[in-house]
Amino acid sequence: MANFNLRTLRRDEWPAAGEVICASIRDWYAAAGRPGRFPGGAASCLVFPEVYEELDPGCCVVAEDGSNGRLAGLCFYHPRETHVSLGIMNVHPDYFGRGVAKQLLRFICDFTDDQAKPLRLFSSAMNIDSFSLYTRAGFVPRDIFQVMTIDVPAMGFPFAHEASPRVRDACLKDLPAMVALEWEISGICRENDYRCFMTNRLGAWHVSIIDSVSGGIDGFLVSINHPGSKMLGPGVMRTDAGAAALIGAELDQFRGGSPVCLVPAARTVLVQQLYSRGLRNTELSVFQSRGPAQVFRGVMMPTFMPETG
Repeated sequence: MANFNLRTLRRDEWPAAGEVICASIRDWYAAAGRPGRFPGGAASCLVFPEVYEELDPGCCVVAEDGSNGRLAGLCFYHPRETHVSLGIMNVHPDYFGRGVAKQLLRFICDFTDDQAKPLRLFSSAMNIDSFSLYTRAGFVPRDIFQVMTIDVPAMGFPFAHEASPRVRDACLKDLPAMVALEWEISGICRENDYRCFMTNRLGAWHVSIIDSVSGGIDGFLVSINHPGSKMLGPGVMRTDAGAAALIGAELDQFRGGSPVCLVPAARTVLVQQLYSRGLRNTELSVFQSRGPAQVFRGVMMPTFMPETG
């Protein structure tokens, strides 16, 4: 295994980071017979450093080729109050098979061990190489999610649900209730993430709340609508009904687009409702943790932007 210089990503390297992310993901999906990722090219991948550096400045480790200064690979990581999330990890195709990902992962694991916190991630269950990398490092698979998508009509998505009248736009005063609900359902905290989404400096975030009939809230769901990422999540809900209503509201934010969302495979009632509305599967994702993880006490919808545990 070759050695690379591991250091923090610099601001002037964001375009190079976008190149690594774009080339890595395009190459893997093309090899899997599914080309066409990131049609906007590397420029659309600038959303990753832009979002991640706003949330967690300085939390991206790069592997630099000492012979020429190229970025061979990179990994973002997200320190949270209760855990660390392993963010997007990419290795440029020119450096595949040279141990770059293993060195980046070791760096993140050491950082997390120093924090004495669990390390959590979501990754494609279809990428056996990455699955093996993580499980060899001590990660344990905890849950499976269906990655689903739909082409939203230009006139909007008529996904009315009996719980839909209780859905509304979120505001900053909802933040304490959102944090408390995620702690109840998932056992994690990440208050700053939700503050950033609702402040919406990027101009691409939207957050919906579903109010409880007995007071308080029963769930929330975030989405991002950006050329580099069109996704629903993160979000947590107490019930399948609340999740369905929130998904319908957020899908309507993508008129004429094709967003994706991660849905817990075990929530069969919710999954069947989404099938009936035309959503279809594109792949599977697995939630893994290196350290303890609470069993979800409701519906948890993760995302790849930003990666969440």
